[in-house]
Amino acid sequence: MDETNLINSAQNGDIEAFNRLVLAYQEQVYNVALRMLLNEDLAEDATQDAFLSAYRHISHFRGGSLRAWLLRIVTNRCYDELRLQKRKPQEPLHPVDGETGEEQEDPPYLRDNHDLPEEALARKQLESAIHNCIEGLSNEYRSAVVLVDIQGLDYKQASQVIKKPIGTLKSRLARARLGLQDCLQGAWELLPAEYRLNQEGINE
Repeated sequence: MDETNLINSAQNGDIEAFNRLVLAYQEQVYNVALRMLLNEDLAEDATQDAFLSAYRHISHFRGGSLRAWLLRIVTNRCYDELRLQKRKPQEPLHPVDGETGEEQEDPPYLRDNHDLPEEALARKQLESAIHNCIEGLSNEYRSAVVLVDIQGLDYKQASQVIKKPIGTLKSRLARARLGLQDCLQGAWELLPAEYRLNQEGINE
């Protein structure tokens, strides 16, 4: 994919060129939205809104990282949604089944189909704890963790997304990691000893 040519074509009104850019980045944009909002339906809406906004403003893109530009748009859209959710506390940010409206115990983005049956319960408990701990982070801390630790952006790219200095990003990330570590420590100690030993051996 010649991204530069596609961007130029999209800026000249070529919808097909823009659609190819969407296909290239839609998974990354959706994953950021999903980790920020922790809800599949909201993440899908945020992703769609982000690409619509990108299409309307593609003429204003002046080069640099298109990926960072798109992730900045969807991150800002997620901030808007999270602020809305704070004004509506009766609508918690838990994964909800789009058909039944019921809270999901095992959302798709936390599933691991390679676990042995005896490991499934322990992993499910840990993933639930991770979900709850991420949800407990402030919007700014959550975006830092999602962009750097989950999406793998470097500090420069992530700072471009949140439009803050690298020092600010590093500070937020450090605080977010400490918060997650403290939050997860209790959950980790509650897991079966055999499971914890196995995971520690894998990470060595």
